[in-house]
Amino acid sequence: MRRPIIVVFFSLFLLAFQALAAERGALFKVSGSGHSLYLYGTIHAGRPDFYPLEPRIRQALEAAPTLALEIDTARDPAAMAAALQQHGMYANPRLGLAGLAPERRQRIETALKRQGVDPAALKQLKPWMIVMTLAVIDAAKMGYDPRLGVDSHLAEQARSKGKTRIAELESIGYQAALLDRLKDEDQWKLLEETLENMASGRQLRESRELFDAYERADQAALERIAQRMEEDDSISGKFMRELLMDERNGPMADKIVSLLERENNAVVAVGLLHLVGKRGVPELLRKRGIKVERIY
Repeated sequence: MRRPIIVVFFSLFLLAFQALAAERGALFKVSGSGHSLYLYGTIHAGRPDFYPLEPRIRQALEAAPTLALEIDTARDPAAMAAALQQHGMYANPRLGLAGLAPERRQRIETALKRQGVDPAALKQLKPWMIVMTLAVIDAAKMGYDPRLGVDSHLAEQARSKGKTRIAELESIGYQAALLDRLKDEDQWKLLEETLENMASGRQLRESRELFDAYERADQAALERIAQRMEEDDSISGKFMRELLMDERNGPMADKIVSLLERENNAVVAVGLLHLVGKRGVPELLRKRGIKVERIY
């Protein structure tokens, strides 16, 4: 009898270990108005070995009447293309790189080429769109693919079940208009600083730190990242903190509260950085009187 007991015990241990090893990002249980939901911090690019996600996320999604994402990128490709064209591209290419003073243009184009990017391919893009393109390139350097982003995977899983509604906390039009709100000169400065950070290795180092923190569900590392964001007064630091995070976190928290009032067992999945720091969504929910428990 001893051998079967040992085998069963060891099998259970392995299953528990595998579940722990698969913890990625951050997971919270949010409760209020007699309902609860799961709030999950995702990353917008991934690798095949990210999947399947750990059992608690899969089970939560299986039971969820609604999956709420920042945006559902597969919902309306035409609307996405229109928003990016309206807010991310110049109607006249002469307003893009070609319209810069010769010395500045040459400096930027040389820096782009050092990153393996053909400036001619970006001639009609606004600077904020070039910055986002460079972020995708950095992710690819580390082996991460935007097509394998966790948000997209969750949406695919919800669609395959056929019983989970997919809701958006934002829209692609809102996101693109927000990014385009920066004055042109500020956008060019943001691009120049981004290229400087890429040349120095800072951007790749900080991107790797974030991906590593996601992969290990490393709370201490995430708090360090949050503290650095809070103290970073560079152009890109303020852009990240004030525009991409602080301005969006409050409305996200409000919509999560509304979702919690309407239904039970929803799953909300947003970018991991929205869930860290004293102005992150979990802290904002607590200030609204909502109970927030961290699972990992």
